[in-house]
Amino acid sequence: MKLKLGEALVKDSLITREQLKMALERQVIFGGKIGTNIVELGFMKEHELSAFLSRFFKLPAVDLAQFNAIDGEVIACISRELAEKHKIIPFKKERNRLHVAMSEPRSFQEIDEMRFIIGYDVIPYIITELRLIFALEKYYGTERDLRYVSAFQLEDTQVSDTGENNEKLLKLKEDFAGARGKEETIGLLLNAAGVVYSRVGLFVLKDNQLRGWKSRGLSLENKTMIAAPDSVFFDVINRKSYYRGPVLRVPGNEALISVLGGTPQDCLLIPLFVRDKIIALMYIDNGNNSVLDANISYINKIVTMASISFEISILKNKIMDM
Repeated sequence: MKLKLGEALVKDSLITREQLKMALERQVIFGGKIGTNIVELGFMKEHELSAFLSRFFKLPAVDLAQFNAIDGEVIACISRELAEKHKIIPFKKERNRLHVAMSEPRSFQEIDEMRFIIGYDVIPYIITELRLIFALEKYYGTERDLRYVSAFQLEDTQVSDTGENNEKLLKLKEDFAGARGKEETIGLLLNAAGVVYSRVGLFVLKDNQLRGWKSRGLSLENKTMIAAPDSVFFDVINRKSYYRGPVLRVPGNEALISVLGGTPQDCLLIPLFVRDKIIALMYIDNGNNSVLDANISYINKIVTMASISFEISILKNKIMDM
């Protein structure tokens, strides 16, 4: 009997059994395929999952360089209705052969039926669910469910280190290094993030409770929230990693939704650390109907600077108290 995908990942030591359990719990709340949840939790990179899916289903993986700029004539070989119904994307045509990407491999019977409908000899390839959902939107204009607004890992959204970016970061490094106390550090962090995004704020974390501290573009001050298991805060705190994606309308997010005045399509939560302990969470979005852009790498860097600046302030206070 063939192993389920999650169990196969554990058997190949690509994830742990505990990580699989967390991914399955997340899947119950947010939906999506198990592989999608594993990538979103940061347990695997998207390209690592793609390589494993190729081995698991014994199908070639899509070459993303070829997939990112598909000819319109090729896309026209399959109607929007058919592509959306069967969750498939054509990406290459050779005479009567049509190379098609899918996240769910079909049976030989289904492939034969598809060949009859399309009129081409269909050659199936495997692709991750996230990449397929984004491609359906890009090439066919299908409306993406909010659950799939989250982008791929930060490595997919890096910005180039232009001279201007380097100068800004150098100035910020100097400012954070010379900050006099927590308030100045937070001011630097919020001001730097506020230049890029329309709404930014900071929550102080104590036990399992979050208290709004400072913000720009929204009012978080003294608002208290609980990091419930179905909230956007929960995974960030437990995995000690960032969250990127929508604020779903679930009970654990209601307090945040009330403050935000709606459910953003795309937000970012990044933890601030002092000696491997999360002391605060930074919240970022561009409003309830907008998505974030490619400056996430920059934000990640300044959050790291702020964390170090916090630790320096704590050490200075300890010296003064001696």
